[in-house]
Amino acid sequence: MNSKITVIGAGNGGQAISAYCASMGLSVCLYNRNLRRFSYKNRQLTVELRGAIKTTATISLLTDDIQEAVKFGDIIMVVTTATAHRNIAEQISPYLKDGQIIILNPGRTCGVLEFNAVLSMSDKRVYLAEAQTLVYACRELSPGVVNVIGVKDKVLLSGRTKQETDYVLSVIQSVFPCFIPATNLLETGLENIGAIFHPPIVIFNAASIERNNEFYFYRDMTPEISDFIIELDKERLRTGAAYNISLMPVFEWIKYAYPSTYGNTLCERMKNNPAYYDIKGPGSLFTRQLTEDIPTGLIPISELAAKAKVETPLMNAIITISSSLLGVDFRKIGRTLENMGLQNLNKEDIINAIS
Repeated sequence: MNSKITVIGAGNGGQAISAYCASMGLSVCLYNRNLRRFSYKNRQLTVELRGAIKTTATISLLTDDIQEAVKFGDIIMVVTTATAHRNIAEQISPYLKDGQIIILNPGRTCGVLEFNAVLSMSDKRVYLAEAQTLVYACRELSPGVVNVIGVKDKVLLSGRTKQETDYVLSVIQSVFPCFIPATNLLETGLENIGAIFHPPIVIFNAASIERNNEFYFYRDMTPEISDFIIELDKERLRTGAAYNISLMPVFEWIKYAYPSTYGNTLCERMKNNPAYYDIKGPGSLFTRQLTEDIPTGLIPISELAAKAKVETPLMNAIITISSSLLGVDFRKIGRTLENMGLQNLNKEDIINAIS
């Protein structure tokens, strides 16, 4: 592939993706709204990847100019928190060119629909897709040095239509062969496993987090919490079934995404996943495992469920508790049916709209 790559977002995932693409010989632009923490020369940044991927690569262009970044790339990889998707869409919309590919890494739940609601006001014809999850489990050790803890073997990807999905995959799979086609956007959106894993673990460890007691996010899993996660996941599975999507239970997904994982229970698999082993708990309750996974994960899943008359009492309880705990009205700021352009559609219309 000779395409130029623009990566928007220079956090853990953005640095990892940009360095990997550069190591493959591609010309890469990395955009971040603030460059103060990076040490670079002549607007080029050297990034070292350690762990599961060992390479050092030079990013062709490091910039804080969104116009420059958008005009650089044939493929735009958006690697920001999903809560930033609407704002990113608004920023890049004036500078897009016909034929560009935009991939949300990841979309969380139906990020493409929120992105599309903004881009629909543009006359540019672009391709738009979302990944079900980030390809890498990774952590920044220091600016320009990222530890890649694990690489997922299979990551679902979907565009707005099957034809769009097929085209995006035909371009991107030579660089990221892990991307495989999803049935549609509801599959990538409802396979948002992070929204099922993360909030319960944070909430049930809230006191430890506030006391700054260090713990391992997955390795310190208990049977009771993992059983709760399985019950929460059943609400997601029932929602998928209502939309004719056969979703993968969390117990199976963790082995699917990380084949080296082992264990006879979800608790054992979470404890024994090498990619999860050294991930520590957050230092604050204001962690993206709530501030992102609630508004762009549990909120849209619960709204899709309600539209299909599927009851989600555990999901709704987590949303309510998290909103009260953080003093944030996640129902108000979250990814709703309205800002995904689905508020006036019934369940059957939604299924037809994303087929």
